[in-house]
Amino acid sequence: MPKRRFAVRELVEWVLRGGNIDSRYSDGSAMLEGARAHRALQKAALAAEPAYEKEVSLSLDLEGAAGVGEDVAVFGRADGVIRAEGSPPLIEEIKTSVHPPETLAEHEAEHLGQAKCYAHMLLQTQEPAAEAAVIRLTYVYLPDGTFDPADQSRITRREWIFSRAELAAFFADLLERFAVWLTLSREWALTRDESLRTLAFPYPAFRPGQRAMAAAVYRTAVSGVHLYAQAPTGVGKTVSTLFPALKALGEGKAEKIFYLTAKTVARAAAEHAAAQMAAEGMRCKVLTLRAKERLCPQDPMICTPARCARANGHFDRVNAALLELLRQEDRLTVPVLLDYAERHQVCPHEFALDAALWSDVIIGDYNHVFDPVASLRRFFRDEGPAGRYLFLIDEAHNLLERVRDMISAALRSSDFSALAKQLRGRDPATRRLRAALRAVSAAFRAARKTLPAGGTLPAGGAVAAAEPDKDFTEQVRAVSAAAREWLRTHENGQDPALPPPEATLFDAEEPAAPAPKAEAAPLALLFVCDAYLRTAESYDQRYRTITEAASGDVTRTLFCLDPSEYMRNRLAMAVSATFFSATLTPLPFFREMLGGNGTGGSPDRLLALPSPFDPAKLELIAHTGISTRYAARQASLSPIAAAVERVVRRAAGNYLVFFPSYEYMRAGCEAFAARCPDIAILRQESGMDEPARAEFLSRFQAVPGETLVGFCVLGGIFSEGIDLRGDRLIGCVVVGVGLPKLSLRQDLIRDYFSGLGHDGFDYAYVYPGMNKVLQAAGRVIRGEEDRGTVLLIDSRFDTAKYRALFPAHWAQLRCVRSEAALAEALGKRERKAEP
Repeated sequence: MPKRRFAVRELVEWVLRGGNIDSRYSDGSAMLEGARAHRALQKAALAAEPAYEKEVSLSLDLEGAAGVGEDVAVFGRADGVIRAEGSPPLIEEIKTSVHPPETLAEHEAEHLGQAKCYAHMLLQTQEPAAEAAVIRLTYVYLPDGTFDPADQSRITRREWIFSRAELAAFFADLLERFAVWLTLSREWALTRDESLRTLAFPYPAFRPGQRAMAAAVYRTAVSGVHLYAQAPTGVGKTVSTLFPALKALGEGKAEKIFYLTAKTVARAAAEHAAAQMAAEGMRCKVLTLRAKERLCPQDPMICTPARCARANGHFDRVNAALLELLRQEDRLTVPVLLDYAERHQVCPHEFALDAALWSDVIIGDYNHVFDPVASLRRFFRDEGPAGRYLFLIDEAHNLLERVRDMISAALRSSDFSALAKQLRGRDPATRRLRAALRAVSAAFRAARKTLPAGGTLPAGGAVAAAEPDKDFTEQVRAVSAAAREWLRTHENGQDPALPPPEATLFDAEEPAAPAPKAEAAPLALLFVCDAYLRTAESYDQRYRTITEAASGDVTRTLFCLDPSEYMRNRLAMAVSATFFSATLTPLPFFREMLGGNGTGGSPDRLLALPSPFDPAKLELIAHTGISTRYAARQASLSPIAAAVERVVRRAAGNYLVFFPSYEYMRAGCEAFAARCPDIAILRQESGMDEPARAEFLSRFQAVPGETLVGFCVLGGIFSEGIDLRGDRLIGCVVVGVGLPKLSLRQDLIRDYFSGLGHDGFDYAYVYPGMNKVLQAAGRVIRGEEDRGTVLLIDSRFDTAKYRALFPAHWAQLRCVRSEAALAEALGKRERKAEP
């Protein structure tokens, strides 16, 4: 059995924790400035103490730990170590807080325990002659979020000396108290692995392409490389990835699987696949993570012991709740987690995060792994070796833009000016915050004057720079510091409705949490400023600074052009990752952009599978006699309406028509309605909420009595992720090649990749656009019995560039250049609705 690994922090926090959840005292609230304070203290220590060593990595292998017969490895990293001849070694642990040191008294046992573990590990592995060690806890007080190493009034140090025997006894006691969890983990691993060794594929036979995909995922997982797979609809991607990953898990090739998706329907599919395998005898802890606001029973969501009974004493009760959960349940679904959290009166979200530590499969959103702020730090800390994890990334064509958004940041002038006007009072903290806000507002006004065309969009009111505005960044830092001070001194402002970073876990498809109340505005702005400052810390040649104005607002954006290096760093946290989608075209592009390695001795692998469906069931026509370029759009409306009519009048049923923009879609819809007033139509509206989406899709009934045509936007909510099987959808028309709207951002991406020797226009426009086309066309054939028609409209579909991007199962595509030719092509095959 592979050795169980855990971090010192994990061990200490688990055994010694107690007390309340209080988001006001979250480590994450000043994480960025806390890291800066760490570095400043370490730099000062290095200057003052030649023997000082910073960030000392430590590990200790133990055989048969805690009497449970299991080999374990403990790892961690001490903030500082001083080794001077003739003196016992000193281990320093640095903690930062926006609150006075005395407020951290209840956590001192954990902080001291962590340092004592490091001391024991140091003596055991690197200092065999030392008979004692000195522990120094250094607390740094950051009331305004800033730190000056010369200001000793904000630094509190406490020191202890412990003998080798005392440290060994403490460590042994800690392990003994952790033994119940080690025993539980060990016994569960034996049960799990035995079930996985005998687990059979949960269907009588593999679908076409399914065995090849499962084999590729397994080989990738055990060889430690990554896989980028294009698998058309019908292959059964969920079970084809989850099943082989579980087999690798059972063989000890990994310790945990993360199944990541941006879609609710994909999350449900993963849960269903796990349930099917459980019915076949699989024993795995499968956990679904959801957004905090989706789990919290309290409205408003305020995480302080005074405002939430579950937060009060949560850590005193949560371990008992976890033991009961893990001993009784395998499927850790949201209803199960909520039930146990209610019975034990613990926070359901923190409860779910703790349960994740003991789960085998975690089903969640992309941001649980890839977001630099909201990822699960308990798994992806940088203090030890990379985890033995498998990443399964569903609908991976969405991940590129999601990650680009995660590691970009933007500030709007209106947020600063509105808060400056809203603040009341003449106390020092309010005056300081108001002054900092006005300084940033003035900087925005000055920037606006530099914009072309009077600072309005789209008439050129945007500029880009390769370097960040350092003066502006420091002004934002001043706002962040002043906002922290204001929050500390104004009780009404200490609204913890916004969770600490690790808890900011969202569901991409679901509505965002309500906007914070007015009194929470400084806290909301603080998080926005911190995101900007965090991005500024990572700014390099892959970023551009964009300043733009629209609707009276000025925005400053740190925009990431190329997230590939960031993705490579994130993938280093896993043994292997599999990216899969029906539309990952072209595969080498996605491998490059999503952090893959295309060269070297063990290049990451590519896999393109054929469609499992009979190509004869998909009628595929491209009308290349109509130009949909921007200058020709007005002239295109009448021939497009005629072409749509040709398709939908051939057989009564449901159809979708996709346009590249709302404006074009509305015009096309009006042209069709004028031409065909007898045909029922629906139109997608901007900003449709979940009920509106459900109402739209509910109109697409099986075996309809009349024809219904829905007009939608390419790349929108109805162009992917919907599953209208059978006669709920018998055809679609895709207008245009899906190119993103011409913009400064896309042009910057184009120019950047052109500078690297690529076809920048393809990287910025063609590839993202074609994936939208393929997704929309993929709505028609969803099952083995489905039949349907797809009509593509654009002159560019008959060019070599676009034909090279067509999937292999589009070999039957026919091109026509006139309405008469389209009528003839459609007439060659009568379409009858399925019963």
